[in-house]
Amino acid sequence: MKRYEAVARAVGERIEQGLYRVGDRLPSIRQLCQEFQVSVSTAQEAYRRLEEAGAVEARPRSGYFVAPRVTPSVLPSVSRPAQRPLDVSQWDQVLELVGESPDQDRLLRLGRGIPDLDAATLGPLLRRLSTLHRRSGAQDLNYDSLAGSLELRRQIARLATASGCLPHPDDLLITTGCQEALSLSLRTLAGPGDVVAVDSPSFYGTMQILKAQGLKALEIPTDPQTGISLAALELALEQWPVRAIQVTPTCNNPLGYTMPETRKRALVALAQRFDVAIVEDDIYGDLAFTTPRPRTIKSFDDDGRVLLCSSFSKTLVPGLRVGWIAPGRYRDQVLHMKYVSTGASATLPQLAVAEFIAHGHYERHLREMVRQYQRQRDIMLGWVARDFPQGTGVSYPQGGFLLWLELPGEVDCVRLNALLAEERLHIAPGSLFSASGKYRHCLRLNYAAALTGAVEAAVKRVGEIAASLLVEHAEMRE
Repeated sequence: MKRYEAVARAVGERIEQGLYRVGDRLPSIRQLCQEFQVSVSTAQEAYRRLEEAGAVEARPRSGYFVAPRVTPSVLPSVSRPAQRPLDVSQWDQVLELVGESPDQDRLLRLGRGIPDLDAATLGPLLRRLSTLHRRSGAQDLNYDSLAGSLELRRQIARLATASGCLPHPDDLLITTGCQEALSLSLRTLAGPGDVVAVDSPSFYGTMQILKAQGLKALEIPTDPQTGISLAALELALEQWPVRAIQVTPTCNNPLGYTMPETRKRALVALAQRFDVAIVEDDIYGDLAFTTPRPRTIKSFDDDGRVLLCSSFSKTLVPGLRVGWIAPGRYRDQVLHMKYVSTGASATLPQLAVAEFIAHGHYERHLREMVRQYQRQRDIMLGWVARDFPQGTGVSYPQGGFLLWLELPGEVDCVRLNALLAEERLHIAPGSLFSASGKYRHCLRLNYAAALTGAVEAAVKRVGEIAASLLVEHAEMRE
């Protein structure tokens, strides 16, 4: 290996490992010469090679910086689900993913939608929870308002301005996580046998809400960069009696895209034309990698037909079960649904989150998590490019911490998951994200927690077994 190649590899490995983050200034030519004991021309050639590879960028009179990662060379294809309402299945696989097993502590779950629970910036929240539990009086242990803590609703209303919304605290209801917010919305809007249009692939939790309530899912083709196809949705609205449209347009789960603002506006206009409600899941919106954070569909809603759902389960921790909904014109019906389902939400977690936000800890936590998740997205993308079969399509998340992979069609990720279980590994097979079990050749990975050597080895093993399934399929055809 030539000297400049060795220097380029060393710097490139540091970038891949996250020692230098996107946008960080890299060592100067002089510093590189001193560290590696090379000439100026060798250091310059090393940076030139890294620049050609897209890893660094040169800025006149400023030096070299870590370049933003380019979009993966192969993206997942635009989905083409069945163009008819379907009953939802896949519950057994969902239960396997989210349920407990006797040896779950020894299982490395690569596909769960869980944020980094070890973040140092969560410290003030944990301390406040501890204090509240020690010092809470009778009032704190009583039922809260059915609408939820007024102070928390005030803080959420303040945060919502960043997404283009201007809600009054009375416009908001606190829920037991975003899952309840979605469930309340869909129960309010539709009944057994009704049709709900969804983006596809779609969050499996929403799929199971439809199943539990006897609703039919009408999956709409979805682009991995721009979101749900408005043309296909318009045709569906003309053909079927759709009662609601459910989408996750910002930092989508599982595809990671953020719908452009023009398309969000167009979606609202389409819903108005057909007089149908929109259930917007914005649970990952605060984790967007862009500044300012993208606007919600709700911010374009001028007649109250958008029900905006979110929670702190992905930005903070899921165990608090603190979510919220801005139900628009459906507030009274949603409030009644909440009363008959869970009643008031737990009080102490609401108080802790409200104080965490009020003291500025939430914004600081978000800034750190966004930097971490963007950095780890790029690391994970590098691992996938290195370890997975050629032709694997990979999403390019605009926020959050989930990656969607589309493997060559011969790979069955349900079988892949079964083989991985023998090695104490677990992924989220793509079939979970469809009413009918489509996307069996796809999977979802999580890059939220520290990307340790063990996680890197696990990702590599997933790629190796996927490659072996391809070889096995080729041999069977011969």
